[in-house]
Amino acid sequence: MDFWPEFLASSWGREFVAGGFGGIAGIISGYPLDTLRIRQQSSNSGSALSILRRVVAAEGPAALYRGMGAPLASVTFQNAMAFQIYAILSRAFDSSVSAANPPSYKAVALAGVGTGALQSSMLSPVELVKIRLQLQNTSSLSASSHTGPISVAKSILKTEGLRGLYRGFTITVLRDAPSHGFYFWTYEYMREQLHPGCRKSGQESLRTMLISGGLAGVASWVCCYPLDVVKTRLQAQSAASPQKYDGIIDCLHKSVKQEGYGVLWRGLGTAVTRAFVVNGAIFSAYEIALRCLFNNGNIQTENTI
Repeated sequence: MDFWPEFLASSWGREFVAGGFGGIAGIISGYPLDTLRIRQQSSNSGSALSILRRVVAAEGPAALYRGMGAPLASVTFQNAMAFQIYAILSRAFDSSVSAANPPSYKAVALAGVGTGALQSSMLSPVELVKIRLQLQNTSSLSASSHTGPISVAKSILKTEGLRGLYRGFTITVLRDAPSHGFYFWTYEYMREQLHPGCRKSGQESLRTMLISGGLAGVASWVCCYPLDVVKTRLQAQSAASPQKYDGIIDCLHKSVKQEGYGVLWRGLGTAVTRAFVVNGAIFSAYEIALRCLFNNGNIQTENTI
């Protein structure tokens, strides 16, 4: 009965809930662009605009949101844990700084790397299920077609076991560790540049949150994009289909040999556009929810825009 009041009374509880709001805002705002990115990466099927037209015509607009249940169902916990882990590690890596002052940029980057590596254990199975659903073409229904994330997860466990659910785990860690280092460092650096003193006061404007969060997302994707292409191709494989790639190096070698080095950057424009929108929404929702919870519903900022 008293769990939620006590949970929200603690700073950990408030940060957890705020992180969940941020994750949900990010998923909803950027999922259609993520579907287009996945389809661009998995095969040489044209530009994002041509894929968009083809998907809407053949499968309907709802196809752009196919598989959203998997990340949306887990995003509250996943995103909240990511922000919690980051907060703990950033202080641990800079223990000499008092709680009243923000951690150094070095501690921020190291905490981001640690956060990315740790959260991969939660993220990898979710992304595997999401990718399988996003690449499923419902215009040609078959007995093997899946109706949702639970159906995909059950099928993977039945045919490939628990190990199959973690297909692509290594490449996910290699992608997420450095990208999260760039992610949090860029956000903290840019918000301070756009609004000097805000890292300590916490009173930056909504515009600063949106721009800083958006640029953080762009930086994190650009630094790791080739690894993301490899991850998508590895996770798109299933035990029921012919195995095109035997691992990370084999996938990288075959992809470049068959399609050129440009394949490693295919879909980057879509990914960067999505990253700016999604991460601007994530950080804005997180910061606003956090202030609302800590100030009993009163959002305090120097400027609304």
